[in-house]
Amino acid sequence: MRLIPLFTLLSIMSLTFCAQKEAPSPAPTPTTPTTPTTPVTPPVTDTVKKLVWSDEFDKGTRPDTTKWAYNIGTGSNGWGNNEAQYYTGDSTNARIENGSLIIEARKESKGGKNYTSARLLTQGKASWTYGRIEIRAKLPKGVGTWPAIWMLGDNINTVNWPACGEIDIMEHVGKEQDMVLWSTHSKLNNWSLGTQKTNKSIIDGVSTAFHVYKIEWSKDYIQFFVDDKLYYTSPNEGKGSDYYPFTAPQFLLLNVAVGGNLGGPTINDAIFPCRMEVDYVRVYQ
Repeated sequence: MRLIPLFTLLSIMSLTFCAQKEAPSPAPTPTTPTTPTTPVTPPVTDTVKKLVWSDEFDKGTRPDTTKWAYNIGTGSNGWGNNEAQYYTGDSTNARIENGSLIIEARKESKGGKNYTSARLLTQGKASWTYGRIEIRAKLPKGVGTWPAIWMLGDNINTVNWPACGEIDIMEHVGKEQDMVLWSTHSKLNNWSLGTQKTNKSIIDGVSTAFHVYKIEWSKDYIQFFVDDKLYYTSPNEGKGSDYYPFTAPQFLLLNVAVGGNLGGPTINDAIFPCRMEVDYVRVYQ
């Protein structure tokens, strides 16, 4: 056996050691820091409406005749609803007290009816198309009462009801205390067909405290609020004026009916006189 020289053996061992070392990792590629982008703020659209009409009921003792008219009498078939009252323009039924409009229903005979009340309206004096309408009111209590805050189309005398359109901002009946109703009626969506757009909900204390009844009305929908809480939306479904005639002027009505189709046949005579108190009416556009 031949011997390997010492220097040759050392060279072989050195090469073997180097071959077993790991190759160095590649240098990391430098990255450019990302510059944060400034968020884009969407433009603000001014949707603030301006007060265009109001009655604060803070002057005089009678409703302002430049703003309000009266329906007088019994109307056709109890104003179309079998109502039991005779509407008057008397101060006993409609007056101003302590900064509020008082509409009072009374147990007294007049015009063949056993009850009197009042129905005020802005027809021929003021009407509106679109906007926000607010009424702050406290409602009467008792079986047989039927207060309403509502609107009818200016064209009612030419196209009649329901083609003129009806917006019920608030209805309440004493037989369902604290149950508030909101509805829209049109030629093809109305109570006589059972197709009205409607909703109802309990609102606590409508006869013990004032609440603000409000609509937001546009060509696309009518939204119904109580104390700024949205309770119902009646939409324009694009089917035409037979379904959504609410693209034309409507006037406002305030009244307290007695009995009738919605109020019911039972009337508690012990509740009279009873009243709806209206703190203000405000229209914004």
